[in-house]
Amino acid sequence: MADLALLEDMHAALRRERVFLDRRDLLMESDEWLLSRFRLPRHLLVQLCEDLEPQLRRETRRSHAIPVPVMVLSTLGFLATGTFQREISDRSGISQPTFSRTLPAVLAAIKSLSRRYIQFPFDDGQQFIIKREFYRIAEYPNVVGAIDCTHVRIKAPSTNDYAFINRKNYHSINVQIICDAKLTILNMVARWPGGTHDSFILQNSSVGIKLRDGALQGRSHLLGDKGYPLTEYLVTPLANPATEQERRFNTAHIRTRSTVERCIGLLKGRWLCLGSAGGALLYSPQKSCDIILASGVLHNIAQGNGVPDDVQMLLEERMPREPWLAQPHMRAVQRRQELVDRF
Repeated sequence: MADLALLEDMHAALRRERVFLDRRDLLMESDEWLLSRFRLPRHLLVQLCEDLEPQLRRETRRSHAIPVPVMVLSTLGFLATGTFQREISDRSGISQPTFSRTLPAVLAAIKSLSRRYIQFPFDDGQQFIIKREFYRIAEYPNVVGAIDCTHVRIKAPSTNDYAFINRKNYHSINVQIICDAKLTILNMVARWPGGTHDSFILQNSSVGIKLRDGALQGRSHLLGDKGYPLTEYLVTPLANPATEQERRFNTAHIRTRSTVERCIGLLKGRWLCLGSAGGALLYSPQKSCDIILASGVLHNIAQGNGVPDDVQMLLEERMPREPWLAQPHMRAVQRRQELVDRF
């Protein structure tokens, strides 16, 4: 019996022994290597770790606490590749359960930076710069943003899964994006199921409510496709252009509005976890929304710092949508006609 008790004590001691994996100092790698795996160069990765450290640093009585750079780079590696957690954790020198525990904290910390990096331009000075950049594309005036929605695949939720089935018959989050001419995200809404109509998302977003209340001064407006209603603050193309003037208007509208499609393609090409190439996000809808918003913040950090966008730009999976058939307000029709007359 004494021998048996001694054997049990030995097994208990073995179970309590912690095994630590070798951790590479990934920040010591070249910028080219870091860009290929984390989409940001070293100086931006260091700055990001410093910004997130107050939220991620944890007091612990144990040795070998997970360093903040390891947590941050592991998360960025997951967002950039969309691969399985085990592969990311092996590369970072941590266990898969540890990575799974740290991922929500890092996503929340990145999301907290959204007010700094994702801002819609209600200020006249900001609008002037954005209008000038849009005008250079096709001489289309007074554009402060191009709007569209994109679908990010997710696994079927355990509750209300029918609400997440979109027009292509797969489960998704319908994400609203407004961008400027430099493909910077000005507004991102990621909280609605895939079955939600694009116009409903705009009308119930904080930006949409402010625009409806007259937040845009003068004749400033957004550009949207035929799936949106024609309003005083959102101009859509003509459904059946009959004259050369109207066809030129539509051509300029399409060329200018296409920036949002390129922005979405770059976003999904930079963070492959959002694109169909990475399969579907195997998380709950709430966690999937956190992943999408964090990717939007990181996208703007890259765009604002001139990070090369030579990553594969994914073609947006366009979904056929019926044109908005409700009668627009007469002032909205008059405003669009004034724009047509310019061409």
